[in-house]
Amino acid sequence: MTLKTILLSACSALALAGMASAETLTIATVNNGDMIRMQGLTEDFTSKNPDIQLEWVTLEENVLRERVTTDIATSGGQYDIMTIGNYEVPIWAKQGWLTELSGLGDNYDIDDLLPAIRGGLTVDGKLYAAPFYGESAMIMYRTDLFEKAGLEMPESPTWEFIADAARKITDRDADINGICLRGKAGWGENMAFITALTNSFGGRWFDENWQPQFDQPEWKEALQFYVDLMKDAGPAGASSNGFNENLTLFQQGKCGMWMDATVAASFVSNPNDSTVADKVGYAIFPSKEGVDNHGHWLWSWNLAIPASSQKAEAAQKFIAWATSKEYTELVASKEGWANVPPGTRTSLYENEEYKKAAAFAEPTLAAMNAADITKPSVKPVPYTGGQFVAIPEFQAIGTNVGQLFSAVVAGQSSVDDALAQAQSATVREMTRAGYIK
Repeated sequence: MTLKTILLSACSALALAGMASAETLTIATVNNGDMIRMQGLTEDFTSKNPDIQLEWVTLEENVLRERVTTDIATSGGQYDIMTIGNYEVPIWAKQGWLTELSGLGDNYDIDDLLPAIRGGLTVDGKLYAAPFYGESAMIMYRTDLFEKAGLEMPESPTWEFIADAARKITDRDADINGICLRGKAGWGENMAFITALTNSFGGRWFDENWQPQFDQPEWKEALQFYVDLMKDAGPAGASSNGFNENLTLFQQGKCGMWMDATVAASFVSNPNDSTVADKVGYAIFPSKEGVDNHGHWLWSWNLAIPASSQKAEAAQKFIAWATSKEYTELVASKEGWANVPPGTRTSLYENEEYKKAAAFAEPTLAAMNAADITKPSVKPVPYTGGQFVAIPEFQAIGTNVGQLFSAVVAGQSSVDDALAQAQSATVREMTRAGYIK
């Protein structure tokens, strides 16, 4: 055997040994734009951490929630990192299902996280997930269509104004829908919007004794308003549309207005993706006339480590990278400041380059600061949560109610029937769970 052959064999052996010793992190995430972008930039992480490989499981929002909930509740161990919301984090942490993030590194600057976002991910003073992006909800609207119709968006719009404007700018012949709203069933899809809507109408999910409130006039008024508006000014097939579907419609110029997560602003204003990028205005989430409530939507998509993972140290390295200020700067260098993940760090909203590039930065921060998840309704409630109710049972209850309401939008049921079924089913579930004696 020649010296060259020996050296080549040794190098090959070392390479194979390196591959064998590398840890593979399996990451479950949602199929939205910011997460897809992150996957495209992970070479920056793996080049700095050659001993860690990444395997992605990218799923539609409802499917992701179902899969990760099943896995973590059964200690299945399929995933080392999960993308979950601020609904799941405190509930799962209290169950002992999540690993504390105590190893994010000295340079992570945890105190830079926005207090409202950090607070929702902290249990007993310990951080159990790191926010990839945060959001509230706001109106995104076509300034050109408003101008054509002689309309001016108020600083604090009411639902009455929004409904009138939506009907005025609807142009079926031009394939322009006056408004696009979530209709796809799911506690985090249509019920996120409808809950915020009902909050803004003065409604609540439960009274102080945990009695469901679907038989109260606020729910009837809010749901009827939503269904009528979708019928008169919404897109065809609205019962199948969630965040991603409505984003596509707006980018294609087929929505005059869209009420949804503030994170969408960077996508509707990106000229590479949106045909109406230079014609978008922003306003605070509406309230019903006479009701001082703008929905109180507050959400974050976060990276967390299930307690079943045996690779917590490597997982924390990745989470620290993906949610760091340095990652934000990486996205800015590749995609521009307007496209960085928003809503998690104070420093971002102090960054002059970001404020200059992102016309939506100020309204996004204002919307997030206005959201008070401790008081989601103008009426007293025994729960916290803006567009959700922070109890373990809500995931199943919200999904069931979401299916009932989606069927109304699809023309398969009536508002009265859906509310009656929602009331009886939720009373039954809350009684079974011990909330109602």
